[in-house]
Amino acid sequence: MTIKEICAKYGITADTLRYYERVGVIPAVRRTKGGIRSYSAEDEKWVENAVCMRNAGVPIEMLIEYVKLFQEGDETLEARRNLLMEARVTVQENLDKYQATMDRLNYKISRYDVALKTGVLSWDDCEDDLKKDK
Repeated sequence: MTIKEICAKYGITADTLRYYERVGVIPAVRRTKGGIRSYSAEDEKWVENAVCMRNAGVPIEMLIEYVKLFQEGDETLEARRNLLMEARVTVQENLDKYQATMDRLNYKISRYDVALKTGVLSWDDCEDDLKKDK
């Protein structure tokens, strides 16, 4: 696949993809005789992993370390597993933040639903921190 095809498939820019390769978030991609990147199925898996992990909030440094360990071979299995476990903690923290935001949005929408029926917008039964952002 070409860089254009990979970018279109994963919704990233060519600059982002080149950056991922330059810093080691994805291993070096084979090039044609003319110097054009040619993405194999294996390269595509690395891109998919990078995009997925970045979308989940996993830090670049963690991804770089993971690729480095992977390239060192099976003697790094435990280290890679530990890194993934650390990434899972990061993702869970992000999920918890999103859930708190979703809960707040759902509450606020429910209050507006009541207001549309009754003509009165009330925040009486909400927590103090919710009152602040009426």
